[in-house]
Amino acid sequence: MAHFRFFAALLLAGALACGTSKPAVANVLIQIDKRAQTMTVAVDGEVRYRWRVSTGATAYSTPVGSYTPFRMEVMHYSQEWDNAGMPHAIFFTKRGHSIHGSDHPGLGTPVSHGCVRLTLANATTLYQLVQANGMAQTKVVVSGSDPPGVTVPSQPPRQRARVWQPFQFFRF
Repeated sequence: MAHFRFFAALLLAGALACGTSKPAVANVLIQIDKRAQTMTVAVDGEVRYRWRVSTGATAYSTPVGSYTPFRMEVMHYSQEWDNAGMPHAIFFTKRGHSIHGSDHPGLGTPVSHGCVRLTLANATTLYQLVQANGMAQTKVVVSGSDPPGVTVPSQPPRQRARVWQPFQFFRF
């Protein structure tokens, strides 16, 4: 009978411990090295991913510092840059800098307007990781100087001027 009471007390203590515990939340550290044009993602101190990225071109430098993301959007459209699509955007500055997916050429070189671009697949992976662990548990650290020799920033898309052509609806 004493064994039964001991076993019941042990089960009760285990149930209480499980009932009051919080779900496990990991700390996510996203480190962006502007000189190397790489991003390293660590979860609870263990490196999980290392990806090539594109940071800001010379006139559009990505700001150095330590940030906590404050907004995430599955698909954001930039009002500043011709409604450019920014899939899986994780915003880390109030001025609008984010980490987001891109299929633009030049990955691995500083060609963005200040955001941190990575492949669409990697952006999806990162977005899901931050979403699962929470923005408050995520730190974005941007370090390093801009790589030398990059002087031509990328340009926003230009719309072609419409030229009026008589009889444009009648195509022969």
